[in-house]
Amino acid sequence: MEPRWAQTGRDGPDDDERGQQRPPPSLFLQLPSNATLRFRGSVARAWEAALEEGEPPGPPQERDGEETGEQESVPLKQLPLCMAEKRRLRLQEQQAAWKRSRWEQWQVGTRRMWGQVGGTLLYAQVWRGSLHHIEGHFGTGIQSYFNFLRFLVLLNLGGALLTVGFVVAPNAAFEGLQLNQTQKGPNSTVISSCLQYDPTKRGLVSYFTYFMDLLSGTGFMELTHLFYGYYQNSAVHFVGFSYNIPLAYLLSVLGYFSVCLLWIVRRAVHLLKRSLVSENGALNTYSNKVFAGWDFCLGPGTAAHMKHNSLRYELRMDLEEQTLRRLMAQRSPGQRLGLYGLRGAVNLLVLALLGVAFYCVYLATEYSQHSQNSGLGQQGLVVGLLVAYLPSIVITAANQLVPLVFGLLVRLERYPLSLEIRLTLLRTVFLRLSSLLVLLFSLWSQITCNGDPDADSCRTCRYDHKQHPCWETSVGREMYKLLVFDLLVVLLVLLLVEFPRKLLVTHGPALLARLWGQQEFLVPPNVLDLVYGQTVCWVGAAFSPLLPLLNTAKFVLLFYLKKLTLFSNCRPADRTFRASSSSFFFLLVLLLGLAIAWVPLLYSVFVLQPSQACGPFRGELTMWGTLSAAIDTLPHVAREFLQFVGSLAFAVPLFLLLCILMFYLMALAHSYSRLVKELKGQLRLEGRDKVFLVTQITELS
Repeated sequence: MEPRWAQTGRDGPDDDERGQQRPPPSLFLQLPSNATLRFRGSVARAWEAALEEGEPPGPPQERDGEETGEQESVPLKQLPLCMAEKRRLRLQEQQAAWKRSRWEQWQVGTRRMWGQVGGTLLYAQVWRGSLHHIEGHFGTGIQSYFNFLRFLVLLNLGGALLTVGFVVAPNAAFEGLQLNQTQKGPNSTVISSCLQYDPTKRGLVSYFTYFMDLLSGTGFMELTHLFYGYYQNSAVHFVGFSYNIPLAYLLSVLGYFSVCLLWIVRRAVHLLKRSLVSENGALNTYSNKVFAGWDFCLGPGTAAHMKHNSLRYELRMDLEEQTLRRLMAQRSPGQRLGLYGLRGAVNLLVLALLGVAFYCVYLATEYSQHSQNSGLGQQGLVVGLLVAYLPSIVITAANQLVPLVFGLLVRLERYPLSLEIRLTLLRTVFLRLSSLLVLLFSLWSQITCNGDPDADSCRTCRYDHKQHPCWETSVGREMYKLLVFDLLVVLLVLLLVEFPRKLLVTHGPALLARLWGQQEFLVPPNVLDLVYGQTVCWVGAAFSPLLPLLNTAKFVLLFYLKKLTLFSNCRPADRTFRASSSSFFFLLVLLLGLAIAWVPLLYSVFVLQPSQACGPFRGELTMWGTLSAAIDTLPHVAREFLQFVGSLAFAVPLFLLLCILMFYLMALAHSYSRLVKELKGQLRLEGRDKVFLVTQITELS
């Protein structure tokens, strides 16, 4: 039996000029994509007219010009062409070079120069060879962790250069050169008892005391460039120029936070675009995994076997999720009500666990601060370290133990596997970042007497001077201890857990090896550890200017330690994330940590009164008063301009303009989303066209 298009084609010309048979134009009108004019419109008529003329629609000269323009904007080595075609294009470029004007030749030369500079910078990337080595053995999922770690190293290095270049180095240079400094004295209304601050030890000091001060940030460490209390409220005059140390301190801290925000947002937007393209499962989810899911950067042997297991796991996870959704759709109302009740009970239990963990952190902070002030921490090395690091120990224990309980409870809620993993991660993120907030709240309640300046302890100095004579240094000291303890935990886990486990699994009994198994390198928990450590650095950066530099050194050491344990002790996890979606999710968590760090910074700058006995802002009502005083010393025109920028006359029109811009972008995004939906519909119709054409070819054969 002949197909319909073959029967209808007998009424028209059967042969062309070469005598070969071709299908009539009515075949294209039978395509499923032409069944709906909503997508195609008059495209079908254009194709029919073009077929009658014997050439595709559209002027070929214009298409060639467009392709040539696109190829000129892309380097020749990046074009997906064979070598013969690239040689032909190179010859055409050389022949057409003499026809170009000088402006065009300059543009081509500039483009090539920037391409060569980009290629050179590509080879100058930090840890480029190590990252390729990790990708070749373990794939892009684990490589995303080390990419994220490299990004944090560069982020902290930029912040360290900013704070060291504008605060630490100038202050050290002024002291070494003994330049003329003009110090601002305390206000006449300040009581003399609020000016007392001397953390140095008197008399004979033992080695144990120096060791305790080094680990806990007390004693002589408080009078170093590491902490806020060391810097003076002074201005240095030399060669007709005045360097205001308090102003430089404030602007460098605000600049560091702003650079971090812009850098993270830029990277997050870039990764969001990639994740929207690669993680869209609306079209051909299974075929993408089967035909386009292989990682060709992998080396042979174990890495390829692990990638096979990863693809099998992803397909199994998709099938399990579809099965679970089908079962959920088949549940009766009573079964759904019972499941919702079970999930509600599990969420209440999760909240109870979080509440217990936060209360333990609060009690540990209260006890540690009270014991250090009462002298209990000086009774011995072990007792002193336990008292000093008690909040860090409790926070680390909560971060390690509570997520294990979350992993057991989430299985009772019967969510799809991907949602189960993300929900556990969100709860873990909330625990880690909220524990820092609880620690900061505990310190705030001690410093401000629970926000009551008329309390007995805060009535004299407007803050608890007896317990925290330099409260900024106290906050920076707690963040310093968290950073040191986090690094110590990584070293102890590596030496006492991971290496012994590798030895037991490799050389121990076979039963133990089967039960315990080789350790998995879990990317999400490791990245959350990085986010937690970076948030600690941000919180303490305003009160410890060298903390970004210490965090940079910590992350560099962590890179080599994690690389060592990855190749020596670990294997990739069975449950993997795609690099694009996980990287964007981790940057969102990092933005959340940065938002949490902005809270104590802005509160300290605009609301809380600085310490009267230490720091570059002594004698000021707020830290922001230093910037206001600096603006008053500017010329009249600059002062009026800055005051206008900070007034409502500028803020209200700017807010309205931003609202209009936001609504415009929302409308543009809505139109783009509709266009994307139409393009997806066209892709589905194109797929049906292929099936239709294959059916016709099968009937002909």
